[in-house]
Amino acid sequence: MKIPVGLKRTATLCVLKHGQKFLLLKRLKEPNKDMYTPVGGKLDPFESPLKAAIRETFEETGIEVKHMKYCGLLTESSPTKYNWTNYVYLAEIDMMAPPPCNEGTLKWIDFSEVLSVPTPKTDWFIYKYILEERHFSFNAEFDENIELLSMVEEIEEIEVYRKK
Repeated sequence: MKIPVGLKRTATLCVLKHGQKFLLLKRLKEPNKDMYTPVGGKLDPFESPLKAAIRETFEETGIEVKHMKYCGLLTESSPTKYNWTNYVYLAEIDMMAPPPCNEGTLKWIDFSEVLSVPTPKTDWFIYKYILEERHFSFNAEFDENIELLSMVEEIEEIEVYRKK
């Protein structure tokens, strides 16, 4: 089935954390090629977001998590084919050597260093809210070049980002 351009696709973002460090993936392919992101991916037909998060974590890292905590939503809208609804989950994991991954390179990155590596602008807010143990519903608006224009946290009705 072909998805019409502009229709939201559904995915999970699986944030793997130990203390203030996040195990992030330097992606080999689009979207966000060469950027550090959480692992994750599209939901399979008839699959729940939680089951997709657990499956994607295992497929991309080999790490088997028994429990993931729901953190919030990230909705991304653009006038291009980049339109997503992302269920964001958190797994607290033990510190370990980053496992091999066929999607890219996994690396532990401390929250204080997130802005010094290539990462989507939306993700810093996700990590910040997770560390503050706050649920979120982010609505991110992009232009035709997939540049973030604005992002609103809709539970508290706070604009957290606006392009200058």
